[in-house]
Order: sequence, then C-alpha cells, then structure tokens
Amino acid sequence: MHQMTPLFHDRLNVALLSMALLGLVSGLVLWLVGQPDLAGIAWAAGVIPVLLALCVEIVRSLAQGEVGLDIVAALSMSAALLFGETLAAAVVALMYSGGTFLESFAQGRARREMSDLLSRVPRTATRHRNGALDEVPLDDIAPGDLLLIRQGDVAPVDGTVQSAGAMLDQSALTGESMPVRLAQGQDVMSGSTNAGEAFDLRVTRRAADSTYAGIVRLVEAAQKSKAPMARLADRYSLLFLAVTVALATAAWWFTGDPIRAVAVLVVATPCPLILAVPVALVAGLSRAAHFGVLIKGAKPLEALARITTLILDKTGTLTDGRPQIVSIDRHGDLSEEDILYFAAALDQASKHPIAQAIVGVAQARGIVLPIPASVVETPGEGVAGTIDGRRVVVGGAGFVAAQLGVADPESTVVEAGSVVVSLGVDGKLAGHIVMADALRAGTAELLSGLRRLGVGRILLATGDRRAVAEAVTEGLGLDAVRADLTPDQKVLLVLTERKNGPVMMVGDGVNDAPALAAAYIGVAMGARGAAASAEAADVVLLVDHLDRLLPGIEIAQRSRRIAVESVVAGIGLSVAGMVAAAFGYLSPVQGALLQELIDVAVILNALRALRIVPGHVGQIEGSPDDTAARRPPTSTFTAT
Repeated sequence: MHQMTPLFHDRLNVALLSMALLGLVSGLVLWLVGQPDLAGIAWAAGVIPVLLALCVEIVRSLAQGEVGLDIVAALSMSAALLFGETLAAAVVALMYSGGTFLESFAQGRARREMSDLLSRVPRTATRHRNGALDEVPLDDIAPGDLLLIRQGDVAPVDGTVQSAGAMLDQSALTGESMPVRLAQGQDVMSGSTNAGEAFDLRVTRRAADSTYAGIVRLVEAAQKSKAPMARLADRYSLLFLAVTVALATAAWWFTGDPIRAVAVLVVATPCPLILAVPVALVAGLSRAAHFGVLIKGAKPLEALARITTLILDKTGTLTDGRPQIVSIDRHGDLSEEDILYFAAALDQASKHPIAQAIVGVAQARGIVLPIPASVVETPGEGVAGTIDGRRVVVGGAGFVAAQLGVADPESTVVEAGSVVVSLGVDGKLAGHIVMADALRAGTAELLSGLRRLGVGRILLATGDRRAVAEAVTEGLGLDAVRADLTPDQKVLLVLTERKNGPVMMVGDGVNDAPALAAAYIGVAMGARGAAASAEAADVVLLVDHLDRLLPGIEIAQRSRRIAVESVVAGIGLSVAGMVAAAFGYLSPVQGALLQELIDVAVILNALRALRIVPGHVGQIEGSPDDTAARRPPTSTFTAT
C-alpha cells in the first residue's frame, strides 16, 4: 500500500488491525459462552476486511511486476477459511495486520530523528531594513539580507556571522553536543541554534538553496530509495514462496490432511525477509544523520558498508583547504602580534585568499583592526597603504622587497607547499608570515581507523604538484599518491581502482564532482564544499570534519549486519516451523502464533540499528586556528 499517502496508509493499518482484533476477541467470547457457530462467523468477519485489503495490494504489486510474500498471507487466510479453520484465519489476520502496523511504526520510529530535524525549520525571520526590524516569510529572504538571530532562535538560512562572534548549537545537524564559537565572517548552517547572545547573520543563500532545504530533498529521496539488499530480499521471497507452496502441497499430498497444508502456510506468513531489511536500513540512515553524515538512501548506506578502497582529494579534504599561519619571523623591532596587526589591517582591502586568511586569523585572536587608507593593490602581488599613519606594504617577498628597495632575503625560501607573506613598515622590512594549507590534525589516526573498518587501500588524488603531494602525505602510510591530475584523470583513477573492489571517493570541489559520481560511493565535504560535489555525492558530511567518515562507515556496516542477522534468524526459524507443521507438530493456530513471535523478534532486532553508538565518535580535528596542534604543514593553498 505504498502508493497511498503515509497518513492514509497508517490509518488504514490501524482500522484493519482494529477489525481483526475485534473479530478475534468477539469470536472467543462467543465460543466461551457456548456459541461456536456464531464464533466462527465473528472470526470470519474479522478476517474478510484484512483479506480484501491484502488482495488489492497483491493486484497492485503484480501490476507493477512485483511478486512478494503477501501472496502466502492471502493463501493461508483463504485456505483456513475454506477448510473451516476460522480461528486460525482470525489469528493470521490479526498477526498480519499487526505485523504491518508494527512495521510502519518501526519505520516511523526510525525516521523520527530526521523528521525532528526537518520540523525545526522556522517559517519566518527577523530582517534589518531601513533601520528597523521586520518579521518576513522565509521565501522573501534574499542573499545579502541582514538577519537578527536572537538567543534560542534557529538560523533559517545559510549565511555568515556579521557580528563580532556567535555561539551556535549544531547538535541537531552534526551530533556535536558542545556549542561552537564562530568568529566574524565564518559560515553558519541553517538549522543551527543560537546558544549565545543575539547576532547578525548575512544571508548567502536563499531558503530553498540552504542546508535545511537540501536535507529535506535528500531525506525524501532516501525514504523512497530501495537498497540492493532489499531487492535481493524480493528475489529470495520468490524462492521462499515456491518452497512454501511446495511444502504445503507435499504435506497435504502425502498425508491427505489439508489442515497440515494450512498450518505450513500460516507459519510462513508474513516473512521476516520483507520486514527486517527496510527497518534496519532506514534506522541506519536516521542514526547516521544524528552524527552529521547524510546518506542519500538505503542503497548508498549498504554500499558504504562494503567499501574496500578509499581515494582522497587533498585540498579541502585531506588538508584544511584554507591557508593557515605556520610561523611569524621578525626582522625588526615589531612583535609577532604587531606584524599580524599591520598585515591583517592592510589585507582587509584585498579579496585574495591569503589576505582574507590573515584577516581571519587576526579577528579570531581578538585583534581590533583599523580601516586602511591610501590603498593601492597590485593584483596577485600585494597591497600598499597607510595604517595608523604608518606606510605599510604587504604581499609576496619579491613584491615587498621591490617596494622597499632591498634585496629579497634568503630566509624567504621555504619547503614545498608553503608560501611567504612579507611585511614592510615605514620603508623597512618588518617580518615574514609563513603560511600553508595545513594537513588536518589527526589524519594519521583517521586513516588507521578506516583500515580497522576494512578499508584496505587508501590513495591520494590531487591536481597539485608531486613535491607538495608527497610532502603532505609523508608518514601517513598511503598505498599510492597520484599528483598532477586533471578532473578527467581523477575519474580514470576511480574507474581503474573499481576493478579491485568497491571504491569510495572523498572530495569538496567542483573538480571532484565527476570522480564522486564515478565512484561506488562519493562523499562530499558539505560544510563548505561546492554545491556540484554535494549533488554528485552519495554521502554528504554536514560538518567540515573528515573524521565523520568513521561513524558513518561503522553505522552502515552494523546496520547491514543487523539486517542480515534478522533475515537469517527469521528465515531459519520460519523454515523450521514450516517443517514442524508439515509433520503435524503444529496446528494452524499454533503456527500463526509462532510466526508472529518470529516477526516481532525480527523487527525489534532490526530496530537495534537505532541504538548504534559508533566507537569512532569524537572530534579528531582541532580548530582551524589551532596551528600548534597541527603537524608542520607543507601543502599549498593554490592547489585544486
């Protein structure tokens, strides 16, 4: 009855369960007061509505080319009514309608965390306009608008912090229990709750394009998806149906007792094969979302559990993707903080990534920056201007040396992947800021954890120079490093590795989208990754933490294992019960009761996936500005 709306489907399940229960109970009462004929009528009356609804569902499924074990349920109820086993038919009707209701309840319970997430979306927002505050509908909000996010409010759209800072609770999105402190200019995901003072949010995306809207679309697609394991269960259901009918026919043929055939049929109704798989996999989807891993359906969840090869992009994935300050070298009387102060103040006038990174570090350290004056920027080289009445030059070592009329000092030569920003103040060289795209802290531990989860081969794929790629991966124990790759060559690498087993590709840029689509499983860094890569990926990490791969894979593996356990145990017990019924050890009523016990046990076991607590939970990575916690970074910010 999946064609119906979920609400109507749930109400119909409740109605059928109620009629079946009423028929069974009223028949038992009549039987106890000595009215067996009326009892039989009451039992039959409770069965017929369930049987009719089941027949309608079977016809719809057959019209779509689907053959399931609902046929066994219809055969068992029909046979029981035909041979006068109305009590057994009533028990089967109750157990079938109860199992259907329990399955719907279980899947609804499994989706609750996702539904709770979606229900948090606010319908309006408070917008600054002409010196006043207006409450406006979400659809009226446009990029560039300035919103006020009060304490306790949920960010309605994606944006950046416009105030000095913000304290956000992202637990509903990422599973992180502790609030996160964001500095001015940092990104805010819609759905985050303001856990601190009110702050202003500069809108970067419309509501329809924000994180929440993307989650809504992905959840809807996930709920409609069907995993290969579920399709495999459908194929096995045909075999199980054939075995059931053959065993029932043989029991009747060799004994001449049709009641044994009825008993065989009721033991096989319904089958755990069609209950355990969807419940366990949907529960796994819900659990993964709780830890900030959004898996786009049951099929990717099952695929994620079977990964044996991992290909990592470098910039923004293996590395932080943003240039960080490695060290500050002094060449005069100015302190390190003064050097950062003058460089960041002047770099406010530039949109270059390095300039913006220096400004971000200064702001994160609480340095109040003055407005630069008399600014002249040489694109790609550097900036000159006045700060606090002092003449300041900041940029590449050669540019600053030329501006100051001095020789380029040898100390500006650094290892591969690093870049030097020089600072001149009042005609003299003040110092150098050494920057690099830092390797994510805890990367070695992350890779070790992935290997423990069965990922036997890990490769780096980057468009960066080989010297930089090898410097970044030194000591990580990767199986291979592929550098100087174009997007087409990344796709070719993925296709080549797929010959050895299921491949997972992780990336964050537009250039990674083709490779993500070609991989068995594509994973996008969704926190600040390109929209193209997020669309092409099967899995989106809602936070910019690569270590979320660990709980994601572990949840997928354990959910799949629970589904398999449920199927094997359920089918094994069902077959054993069918054999016992064929030899006359179980009556139809006893068989129906036994099967319902099996079904309840299977569904409850599948729901264990909702209680999975990954052993690899915890924020491996430090904050972007915690350079002391990072290994000496050696990569470059200019790589793709």
